[in-house]
Amino acid sequence: MAADYKILAEHDYANSFTERDGFALDVLVGLSSPRKTLKSKYFYDSRGSALFLQITQLPEYYLTTAEREVLLTHRHRIASHIEREPFNLVELGAGFSDKTTTLLRHFHGRGLKFQFVPIDISEAATHQLVSAVGKDLPECEIHGLVADYFDGIKWLNNRHQRRNLVLFLGSSIGNFTHGEACFFLRNLWNSLNHGDLVLIGFDLKKDIDLLLKAYNDRQGITSAFNLNILERINRELGGQFDIESFRHFGTYDVFSGGMESYLVSLRRQNVFIELVGRSFTFEAWEPIHTEYSYKYLLSDVETLAAETGYEIIEHLGESRQWFVDSLWKVKKATPPHDPPGR
Repeated sequence: MAADYKILAEHDYANSFTERDGFALDVLVGLSSPRKTLKSKYFYDSRGSALFLQITQLPEYYLTTAEREVLLTHRHRIASHIEREPFNLVELGAGFSDKTTTLLRHFHGRGLKFQFVPIDISEAATHQLVSAVGKDLPECEIHGLVADYFDGIKWLNNRHQRRNLVLFLGSSIGNFTHGEACFFLRNLWNSLNHGDLVLIGFDLKKDIDLLLKAYNDRQGITSAFNLNILERINRELGGQFDIESFRHFGTYDVFSGGMESYLVSLRRQNVFIELVGRSFTFEAWEPIHTEYSYKYLLSDVETLAAETGYEIIEHLGESRQWFVDSLWKVKKATPPHDPPGR
């Protein structure tokens, strides 16, 4: 079967910024703010992705095993909602794992007619994923897209009149504040068609000690993962961060219901970043916020779906009730038919 990927160019959709331009602009804005921030999406260069893979294999990190159990347990139910017609299986974010493989193998073994379309802004990540899937599952039809999520889905819909099943797995939605999650999900809604399906992973609220251990592992892999964002600025933007002068700190906010990650400056220092064109001053013990990871109640999930135009088909949970993949349907008003004689 085919296994390839396409880079959407300017004639496919308008986009004047390169990936590095966007990175530099986000660093400038984030480090110029009164409360310094760096966006968590910049964790995931090749080294960051390798470190995150190590995190998913740590005994403290329960999310991977929890979602794997969900997909193994409920793969038949997921397939039953999409099996009657050819469809696009769209994954947002190029993160090939045995969780994705579970669905691909089951759908293929069940004889479903589909093409797998992973979408990611990173060409390197998309190339790696398409190669891995093509080697591991040569019977699957794979067409990766290097694009913004929503541009990629719109481009796909213009060329394939098929229903979409969109995967947004892991706890990626938890990286957004409530307002950001609503904005993201509504943009996704706008990109999809009435009746399309979305499978979204939600990390549920649970014992706080479990959360703290998961985000502060004893081996220090999570710390290295967070500090890698500074190393990436050094590598790609000409930054001069002294990595040893910062430490990772992960904590839980009981009011917001979210884990929060910070990089804390251990001394007063000035850091110049060449491609940003300026220096930034850090006071001793001043934090840089790098990540939110919000946890949900099922009632929170249901409110979020209702606010953004989706109907919940069902929640697919695991035995400990720590994690859920929620299956949603896009609901759009259909225009009334003209009465006879008009």
